[in-house]
Amino acid sequence: MISFNKTEIPDVVTFKSKNFKDNRGFFMEVFNKNINDYFKCNFVQDNYVKTTKKHVIRGMHFQKNEGQAKLVKVFKGEIIDVAVDLRKNSPTYKKWVSRIISDKNMLNIFIPVGFAHGYCTLTENTEVYYKCSRYYNKKYDSGFLWSDTDINIKWPTINPILSTKDQSLPNFREVI
Repeated sequence: MISFNKTEIPDVVTFKSKNFKDNRGFFMEVFNKNINDYFKCNFVQDNYVKTTKKHVIRGMHFQKNEGQAKLVKVFKGEIIDVAVDLRKNSPTYKKWVSRIISDKNMLNIFIPVGFAHGYCTLTENTEVYYKCSRYYNKKYDSGFLWSDTDINIKWPTINPILSTKDQSLPNFREVI
């Protein structure tokens, strides 16, 4: 049975993957229908990201109008995963929550629709896998700067490696 744990923002939930070890290695159940049922979510797209360097930040990303719930897991390495509440009527609006997710702690994090998402790699050669409840739609693709002072996320680095796209994201106030 899966044990789901609410974070400081109750709609953001963590749980551990089942892992069965023996002398050959291990077997891990990555996903089953009970997860869809618990989150009342139908995941339609899986994404896999390999990042070769430490302190790469990807984020803060979200889709306007066609929001995506995400279920994030790390297959190799370690990240700090961050979710920011963008729901204007929420008591946790503009608040953020983070968790360290790694191949060792087997943690998964569920981020519902209405949140921005991003992460920073804490190791080299990190492999991140995540499921989305909607397909990526370039038309609705949006985000804000990782270092936005209104949100003030506590990242583990002040000099991250960023994509050109993430470097040019606007501040939170400009996009929300």
